[in-house]
Amino acid sequence: MGYSDIYAAWKADPEVFWMDAAKGIDWITPPSRALDDSNAPLYEWFTDAEVNTCWNAVDRHVEAGNGGRTAIIYDSPVTDTISYITYDELRMRVARLAGALAAKGVTKGDRVVIYMSMVPEALVAMLAVSRLGAIHSVVFGGFAANELAVRIDDARPKAIIATSCGIEPGRTVHYKPLLDAAIEEATHKPDFCVIFQREQEPAELIPGRDHDWHVFQDGAELADCVPVKGSDPAYILYTSGTTGQPKGVVRPTAGHLVALNWTMKNIYNVDPGDVYWAASDVGWVVGHSYICYAPLIHGNTTIVFEGKPVGTPDAGTFWRVIDQHKVKVLFTAPTAFRAIKRQDSKGEFVGKYDISSLQALFLAGERADPDTIEWAEKLLGVPVIDHWWQTETGWAIAANPLGIEKLPVKIGSPSVPMPGWDVQILDEAGHPVAAGELGAIAAKLPLPPGTLPTLWHAEERFRKSYLDHFPGYYETGDAGYMDEDGYLYIMARTDDVINVAGHRLSTGGMEEVLASHPDVAECAVIGVTDELKGQLPLGFLCTNAGTEKPDAEIVAECVKLVRDKIGPVAAFKLAVVVDRLPKTRSGKILRATMVKIADGAEFKTPATIDDPAILDEIRVALKGIGYAPDA
Repeated sequence: MGYSDIYAAWKADPEVFWMDAAKGIDWITPPSRALDDSNAPLYEWFTDAEVNTCWNAVDRHVEAGNGGRTAIIYDSPVTDTISYITYDELRMRVARLAGALAAKGVTKGDRVVIYMSMVPEALVAMLAVSRLGAIHSVVFGGFAANELAVRIDDARPKAIIATSCGIEPGRTVHYKPLLDAAIEEATHKPDFCVIFQREQEPAELIPGRDHDWHVFQDGAELADCVPVKGSDPAYILYTSGTTGQPKGVVRPTAGHLVALNWTMKNIYNVDPGDVYWAASDVGWVVGHSYICYAPLIHGNTTIVFEGKPVGTPDAGTFWRVIDQHKVKVLFTAPTAFRAIKRQDSKGEFVGKYDISSLQALFLAGERADPDTIEWAEKLLGVPVIDHWWQTETGWAIAANPLGIEKLPVKIGSPSVPMPGWDVQILDEAGHPVAAGELGAIAAKLPLPPGTLPTLWHAEERFRKSYLDHFPGYYETGDAGYMDEDGYLYIMARTDDVINVAGHRLSTGGMEEVLASHPDVAECAVIGVTDELKGQLPLGFLCTNAGTEKPDAEIVAECVKLVRDKIGPVAAFKLAVVVDRLPKTRSGKILRATMVKIADGAEFKTPATIDDPAILDEIRVALKGIGYAPDA
């Protein structure tokens, strides 16, 4: 069966489709039905089942005789470390930590905050918490103390598990002082903390509260897997909210297992035993879904990579990892490939390695511009698949399902909706628009298994944020269009669609044009306030390493390029060359913050920003062209 047949089969009978997918999971009590619509529009899946996530990710592979298979490869160029953990060894490590946590009173439904760097122990901690039927909330290691405190107060964890520090190229980030300050600031206090001491920066432990990772587990009994209901939360993952108060996305246990297991073969086309590498961080949803859970649930080998695409030590790091570990599928953010392209625009590093094991590259997290996709395709000689999803959804809304059928690639599109997703493009009144017309992207309810059923202790906020604007739909917050063939195009966040003299224009469309300029490595377009036209587009350009052409010449060429490709209607006349763009640690460009700087509005430095110093650089660049008045 091809994609269209399988999608049609899902649409004809979603119940049968998802009950069939559920056969790939080990159940303690199998579900008698898939969808529970008794509390619509708050839908749930597999509510009458009993299951354990850790069993499905670890124990069942050991019981099936695959305990000797490598579960985790730890590759850390920043510490010059490579190590391997089998499924046998992983079960032992997870069961022992779970036993130690249980001995300190962690039980089903308790929350445990995990604040760790990219080490295998982060996955061990996540799995140990799930083994006990408890709920983890991973906070990106190095998050500011006040942001961590907000999450502690919202999740109210019984325990916190942390590493003493994180290792970045050229610096060590001290986590423990941030953790201590967060606990001091938070109203809620955890019963205890477990600290994994890294030799690069051991932390000072507070007697009575803090326990050394290894000492804590001495003599602990191995814990068994605790059954939980299918609808019980597996974890809470905080995503930034428009109010500044983070939103706790809830991930339901059974739907999470079923959906992720289905994606590994059908979307990514990997089989058990294949090496799958998501070059992300456990603090983000990609790290949850595709570093920790999906590969292990499916019986793959997953890579925990502690490094950067460039600078650890060079722009060939990704190719070295693929060669050394025989990676079959790589999943990363477009920003990683833009960084590699900027440093090595001719792709000379690839020739130093054997990357013949690689069968596909998947991109997500930020819009993949056509120039980057074409560069990667030419360099790697494998399918480069853009796919689109969100923290809230946990897995792809739209993708090219390589395990079902490799559909024709349309560069600039993450391809087509996956089974489970009835995607519609709506106008402001909630009516579907014609093919090719820009609108708000929404998904018809119910959402498929594994997606958020609500926000942690914030049902009204969940309804207001996602359901109320378009009744009967989940509002994605993204804008785009669908073509005549059903291919989806994500053009911008809804907030990034700008209104120039009454014309609604996508900043993503302008970025696509700017990225095609041979000297531009990366770019961003924002809308700045204009008295006459309402808004005007303003472009930020990062040039390739070694570019000798003057900035003014590049700007003039880019202005002409947009005028030629999009037309005078875009009113694109403003652009500035900058060294770098402000981004989150997961690679998303902070466009909304740039708009506020340009307009002279007050703003709060986003908690997720990679380097706050970049904002001052942006302000200086904007002042140079007459923007960024003092707030």
